Amino acid sequence: MIDVCLLGTGGMLPLPKRFLTALLVRVEGRSVLIDCGEATQVTLHRTNFSPVTIDHILFTHFHGDHCSGLPGLLMTIANSGRTAPLHLWGLPGLEKVVRGLTVICEYLPFKLVLHELPADQGEGFEAAGLQWQTCPVKHRVPCLAYSAYLPRIGRFDAQRAKALGIPVTYWSRLQNGEEVVVDGQSFQPSDVLGPERRGLRVTYATDCRPSDQLTDLARGSDLLIAEGLYGDPAKQADAKSKGHMVFHEAAHLAKAAGVDDLWLTHYSPAMLDPKEFLPATRNIFPQTQVGFDRKMTTLRFKEEV
Repeated sequence: MIDVCLLGTGGMLPLPKRFLTALLVRVEGRSVLIDCGEATQVTLHRTNFSPVTIDHILFTHFHGDHCSGLPGLLMTIANSGRTAPLHLWGLPGLEKVVRGLTVICEYLPFKLVLHELPADQGEGFEAAGLQWQTCPVKHRVPCLAYSAYLPRIGRFDAQRAKALGIPVTYWSRLQNGEEVVVDGQSFQPSDVLGPERRGLRVTYATDCRPSDQLTDLARGSDLLIAEGLYGDPAKQADAKSKGHMVFHEAAHLAKAAGVDDLWLTHYSPAMLDPKEFLPATRNIFPQTQVGFDRKMTTLRFKEEV
């Protein structure tokens, strides 16, 4: 299963009840943070997620509302007792941005490991037990969308395992993807597992315009978290000029990608009540929800629901 928490849903400027952009994704106790707006550590403190479990921080781009919270979060993590390396992922220029933001972090008890991702093409990598894929998106500056996939192994064939003479004590290791040796004979997980089953996918796209590439990235997601800078369709031209989406564009994206659910986020500070525009948006994609700070869900494999 995957735990998802929208730590902040604000764009550009924070509001008294709306923190800036940040999303936390957790699998088996380890967390990945996507974007780190100002005071992310404060909104994180109001959840049951521990900062010390964050192993990776992914940046969509380097506008201030997506990365200015890094020094405060790093110092919070440092005070939580972490000593293991912390991995930071982002576009070319990551090192310069991190160096500037961490000037005030005089001492960190853990190493920062930087990973630059290409701005002109998608790239895959693994982080915290998830398979990640990026997609360049259309914004005023280079920007990435991220999609995380949690694979699921095939069903274990107990009858097949018995027929092969594999003792029960070895079954869990095979289910965990390990090779086992019994009386000198080697057995692979593929010997006793069926075809890989459908896993879980969550996709995050903010500060961007719709595109075919983004639709492909989000295709079949259990949850798409997409920006809606404005809810009013009349503001589409303004959003487009700034490289952003409005509610109905995010809904059309979700519909085209065949996702299960859509959460809206990254609201303009001028839009005080996003729910006002929800009914019209649901006319396009009924499974639309208005995101809010610390909105949480747990994605489960379909048979577990």
